Amino acid sequence: MTVSRYVALGDSFTEGVGDELPDGRLRGWADFVALGLQAAADEPIGYANLAIRGRKLGPIIAEQLEPALALSPDLLTFNGGGNDIMRPRVAISWVVDETVKLVDRALEQPGLHVVVLAGANPSRHLPMGALMQKRGDLLADAVLTALKPTPVTLVNNWADETLTDIRYWSVDKLHLNALGHARVASNVLTALGVPVPEEWGVEEVASAGSGSRSRNTAAYYREFVLPWIGRRVTGRSSGDGREPKRPTLLPVD
Repeated sequence: MTVSRYVALGDSFTEGVGDELPDGRLRGWADFVALGLQAAADEPIGYANLAIRGRKLGPIIAEQLEPALALSPDLLTFNGGGNDIMRPRVAISWVVDETVKLVDRALEQPGLHVVVLAGANPSRHLPMGALMQKRGDLLADAVLTALKPTPVTLVNNWADETLTDIRYWSVDKLHLNALGHARVASNVLTALGVPVPEEWGVEEVASAGSGSRSRNTAAYYREFVLPWIGRRVTGRSSGDGREPKRPTLLPVD
């Protein structure tokens, strides 16, 4: 497909948390998608990423959707709801309804193609992973079923068994690492009919065998789990005070 302006919406998954570059910047699957689109394009394309870590679905829609549409993209990617299902209580039906409303609003924009992604599944490696697995299954199935009659492209990373391997996850086991983000980008580009750059080595990594299952040690709970619980108890978010990653359309480099 031909793309000249690509905008990504979402939370830490789309921001690229877990794929930190040596200079401290985040990359992530949406950056990889932009690189793949540019590699397949004849003209320079613009890329913006409005994602902010920690955002639940409501704030993603309220803060990111209209600014994204104001950029007049011809490709929009969206993922949301992952932070909602990690809260003690969540109404899956509400998440589905709000996602459908977002898509309906986006499709009012002439010439805009929308991609909706289900996030990757970290539940095998997390405390209380069974609950997340159950909620994630319900959310992915419900959203993808609701949107199937629409002209959007659906990318079900939650059902990608390869992505459940520990080799694709960062040290916090909640966010993908560089290998995982490249795999998600490969899924998106493939769904769009855009070639996946061979130098990413996505297929070679997938065929290299599984990593050993990791243990959640006391150090892991101190560094990652307890701070997360502390933010929930105090009503804080890892994204408080943060600005969108890439709020304007810039050339892909």
